[in-house]
Amino acid sequence: MLNSEQTELDLPPAHSEPESVFSDCGGGGGSGGTEDRAGTGLCPQSRVAEAGEAVKKDLQHLSREERRRRRRATAKYRTAHATRERIRVEAFNMAFAELRKLLPTLPPDKKLSKIEILRLAICYISYLNHVLDV
Repeated sequence: MLNSEQTELDLPPAHSEPESVFSDCGGGGGSGGTEDRAGTGLCPQSRVAEAGEAVKKDLQHLSREERRRRRRATAKYRTAHATRERIRVEAFNMAFAELRKLLPTLPPDKKLSKIEILRLAICYISYLNHVLDV
């Protein structure tokens, strides 16, 4: 889960021109050592780090709720949330299946809705309490 300080997903791309893998900070690749095409003297990683700092400073004036909204709007957050929700629903359905196995019905393999399972469980527990009391 991302914390309120992580903003890497909100960063703009460092530059729009494609570069080769070998043109990073001092490699060959034809762009002239550590100078980038804009002539700033910074390698792409430095520009990304500076952009990250600028975004962090930019986000400091936002309220906690607004930062939370922006973080939740990222694709990474939505994907993680969808995965957690899928796991939760799967566990929920497995619990209903286990409860269904414990309830007597005719026919035994009859498909029941979740509300029917709950109502039948309530009735069955009530019946078992009555049997124990007698």
